[in-house]
Amino acid sequence: MMPLFEQIKNRPFVLSGPCVIESADLLFEVAEKVKAISEKLGFVYIFKASFDKANRTSIHSFRGIGYEKGLEALAAVKARYQLPIVTDIHESHQAAEVGKVADILQIPAFLCRQTDLLVAAAQTGRIVNIKKAQFLSGKDMRYPAQKVADSGNTQILLTERGNAYGNNDLVVDFRNLIEMQTLGYPTVMDMTHAVQKPGGAEGKSGGNRYYAPFFAKAAAAMGVRGFFVETHPNPDKALSDGANMIALDDLESVLAQTLEFVYLAERQQKD
Repeated sequence: MMPLFEQIKNRPFVLSGPCVIESADLLFEVAEKVKAISEKLGFVYIFKASFDKANRTSIHSFRGIGYEKGLEALAAVKARYQLPIVTDIHESHQAAEVGKVADILQIPAFLCRQTDLLVAAAQTGRIVNIKKAQFLSGKDMRYPAQKVADSGNTQILLTERGNAYGNNDLVVDFRNLIEMQTLGYPTVMDMTHAVQKPGGAEGKSGGNRYYAPFFAKAAAAMGVRGFFVETHPNPDKALSDGANMIALDDLESVLAQTLEFVYLAERQQKD
């Protein structure tokens, strides 16, 4: 089989799953359904869930089921459904162990300038997905990417998730996607975190999932072929970022519509 990074460079791909690991049963339900959707539509599918949400607004918020149990749950998904895995790391000492399970190590947006974290992720030999900080422009992402590349790893993804201008809100400047694509690495649109309202719901982040499909289609029309989308069978009952997540039953429609814009952009490029 073609290596995962080569698949990502050659086909539309989606990083998708629940925000945080709530239970093994939730992971299995989401993985099974999103795998079927992805195979039907033709996406490369990478399963996503966080074993620890270390950046929750409140110290009382749910963070996950723990480091060891979380990695065990992700390994179980990988084995049962034969899926590649992406998950976040927050500290450099986590990289090597998480890299034994995850095919893609994700660098959280607020940590994308942390040199030791980037270098440790690079040294695992795994793909490194760097989420653009809410305070950076797209062109500034050349520097985090260079830290990974100069550490001997050019398997890099760059993910857009909006910019913060205060007042518990994010704004997507689509020029960032153009700038990030010029750096030569696959670019990802995080359609669900881009509609987040950080800290805007009295001790937790709010958001509005209604806008997420529009952001995905706009990014696709600009040549983006990678999409990050968190999903849950019942987002309003989710333990983290529920306001932003796409309902699992709605995901196929969202991805199918997005794919139409991917193909439209490809036809225009050929013309």
